[in-house]
Amino acid sequence: MNINGMDQDKKTLAQLLEANDEELDLIDVQKAKDKDLEDKVEDDVDDEDDDDKFDPNFCIDCKHMPTEIKCLTCNEPFCKVCFQFVHKSGSRKHHEIENVEKEEAEVTKDEVDNDDEDELDDDDDDDEGDSTMKEETDPNAEIHTIIMNGIKKNSKFIPMRLTYEERQLLKLLEAALSVSEYTDRVDILSYKSKTKRIVEQLREMCSILAGLVVSSNMKIGQKLIQDKNFEDNAEWYQTVFEVGRRYKIMNPERMRDTFGKLSYIIMDSRLPEVKDHMEFDLYAPIKTVHSYILQKGGFDSLELLNDPLIMDATAEIRPEGKSRMIINRQIRQKESAIERMSSKYTRVGGLTREDIRQILYSIGDFNSYTNKNRLPVIRTIKRLDEFFKDSGSSTKYSLGIRYGQSGARLTHKHEKQYLYVKQALELWSHVMRDMIELWSAADEDLFNGQKYQLTNTGQGLNRVKSCPVLYKKMYNILYEVQRKFDYWVGTPVIHLGDDAVPNALFFLDKYIQIPSILIPIDRCIEDIDVLAKDPYLEKYMIDQFGSIEDLKKTIMCDYFKHGFDGSGADNFYFAGSCVDAASTSSCEFCNNISKKDYYRVFMLTGFTNFNGEGY
Repeated sequence: MNINGMDQDKKTLAQLLEANDEELDLIDVQKAKDKDLEDKVEDDVDDEDDDDKFDPNFCIDCKHMPTEIKCLTCNEPFCKVCFQFVHKSGSRKHHEIENVEKEEAEVTKDEVDNDDEDELDDDDDDDEGDSTMKEETDPNAEIHTIIMNGIKKNSKFIPMRLTYEERQLLKLLEAALSVSEYTDRVDILSYKSKTKRIVEQLREMCSILAGLVVSSNMKIGQKLIQDKNFEDNAEWYQTVFEVGRRYKIMNPERMRDTFGKLSYIIMDSRLPEVKDHMEFDLYAPIKTVHSYILQKGGFDSLELLNDPLIMDATAEIRPEGKSRMIINRQIRQKESAIERMSSKYTRVGGLTREDIRQILYSIGDFNSYTNKNRLPVIRTIKRLDEFFKDSGSSTKYSLGIRYGQSGARLTHKHEKQYLYVKQALELWSHVMRDMIELWSAADEDLFNGQKYQLTNTGQGLNRVKSCPVLYKKMYNILYEVQRKFDYWVGTPVIHLGDDAVPNALFFLDKYIQIPSILIPIDRCIEDIDVLAKDPYLEKYMIDQFGSIEDLKKTIMCDYFKHGFDGSGADNFYFAGSCVDAASTSSCEFCNNISKKDYYRVFMLTGFTNFNGEGY
C-alpha cells in the first residue's frame, strides 16, 4: 500500500511538473503579447499627444477656461482661479506674470449683442486714445475715463427702474407670494412624486395671480383668463416674476419673507420634467439698461452711454457738508443734463424722451445704491488705519484675540488681526462694488435648469446647488484683493454649494447684510460728535469712557476684535478664517450688541436694529 501510494505520489508530482512547464510556456507567450500591446498603447498615446497638443489660448490646469494670465517664469498660461491656487504661496508667489487680453468671440446669428460689444470696444479704444492725449492737459481725464468705462460695463447688469404699470404687477406678485405655501408643500420629504407636487403648486400660484388680476381690474383679468390656459399667458407670468426679481436687486431690504419663495418657484419651473408638464416656465431675463436700449432704440442709441453728459445726469447728490445753495445748483445741473440728453438722443434711435429719462434714472439709482453700500465699508477701513495701525503696544486698544476667550475661534496678535480685518473689509468693498454683477451671476446659477439636492444642512432642509458662474466671479474678486497684500491671513476658501452656503440665494443674503451691519456702526461713530455738543451727554460719555475719542476707539476696537474672531458658525469646520467667516462673525457680534457697555450710546444715536430698517 505504501509503495503503491508512493508511486501514485510520484506520478502526481510528475504530472504537476509537466503542467507547470506548460503554464510557464503560456505565461511567456502572454508576456510577449502584453509587451506588444503595451508598445502599441504607448504608440497610440504618443500619437494622441501629437494630435491633441495643448492650446495656449486655454488654461493649462482646467483646460476649459480661456487664458487670462501668463506666468513668464513658468512659461505657462492660466485662468485667474487656477493661477491663484498654483501661485498663492512659496517661491511661485513672486513669479513674473503678464495679463493676457481677451480676444473677441466669434459672432453667431443668435448672438446679436456681440456685434454691439464690438462697436463699444472700438469706442473704448478711441476713448482711451483721446484720454491719453488729454492727460497732458487735464488731470481729471483718467478719472472721467474710468467712470465712463464703468457705466458702459455696468449697463449690462443695471436693472431698469419699474414703471407705474410694473409696480402694479409687483403688488399682485407680493400679495400672491404672501398667501402661497409653496416651499412648505414642496421642500419636504414625502412619498408623493415631487414633480407632481411642484406642478400642482405652480398651477395654484398661477391661479392666485389670475384671480388677483380679476379682482383688481376686471377688463384686464377677463382678457387673461377667458378661454385661455396657463401656457397661453406664459409671457405675462414671466413678466410678473421678472418684475419681482428686478425690484429686489435694487431694494435688497424689501421682500425679505417672499423673495426666497419667488426664486424657488422659478427654479422649479425650469426643471425639464416640470417644464414638460407645464409647457412653459416662469423665467425671463432681467430687463437691464443695455438690453432696454437695444430693444427700444437699436445699436445707434447705445451712443448715449458714451456721452460725457451722462456723468452729470446720473450723479448722486449727497448733502453732507454742503450748503443749500450748492445742493440746489447741483440739482439744477443734473436736471439740465437729463433734459439735454433726452432731447439729443430722441433723434438718434427709436427712444422717446421718457425712455431716456427712465434709463438715466436707472443708472442714477445704481450709483446711489453702490455709494450707500460701499461708503460705510471705505470709512470703516479708514477708521481701522486711523485708530489701530500703530496701537500694537497699547494693551487697552489691542486687537489681539485668543482662542476660547469671549467666543473667539482664532488666535491672532494685534498686527495679524489688524491685517486680517483689513483684508476682510477690502474684500467687502470690492464685493459691494461688483454686487450688481454678482446678482447677475447668481441669477444665472439659480435658474439654469439643473437639478438640486434637498439636504439637511443643520438648519433644516435646504436646496444644495452648485454655483459655477458665481464661484468664478468671487474668486476673481478674491484674487484682485489678494494682489494688494504681501500675504493672506486666513484661508482663501469660498463656501458655495455646500452646507454653509447651499446655493446662490444664500450667498446673496449673506453679503447684502454687510451694509445693514456697517451702516448703524458708521452712523453711531459719526453722530457721537453731534451728541457731544450736549453738555450732559458729553459728561456722561467722558465719565464712562474717558473721552470722546476713547469712546469711538472702544466701539471700533470691540467690533474689529469680536466681529472678526471666527465665531458664529454651527460647527468648527465652517468657522474660523475662511472668506465667509468674517460676515458670519459680524452677524454674531450684532446679536450680542445689547450686552455691550456702549449700547446706550447706540440707542442715543437713533439705532433700532441691524435689519436694514430706518435708513
